Amino acid sequence: MSAQDWAAFTLTVLSIATAVGVGVRWVIKKYVIDIVSELKPNSGSSMKDQVTRLETKVDMLFEMFKEHLNNNKN
Repeated sequence: MSAQDWAAFTLTVLSIATAVGVGVRWVIKKYVIDIVSELKPNSGSSMKDQVTRLETKVDMLFEMFKEHLNNNKN
């Protein structure tokens, strides 16, 4: 193989590696953005908002249960 063939082969390999690297980077970035957006409150539809609502309801139920236990001691 001549020097020109080696240069062409090297450039081809580097081009393919770059294309794959850019694709992988884009996919990872897209998933990270989706995950982070679920963890930020956004007026009710994010996972963070749902967990906050559930936590509030569990706290209310816990207080009601404690009240019930205090009122019905035997």
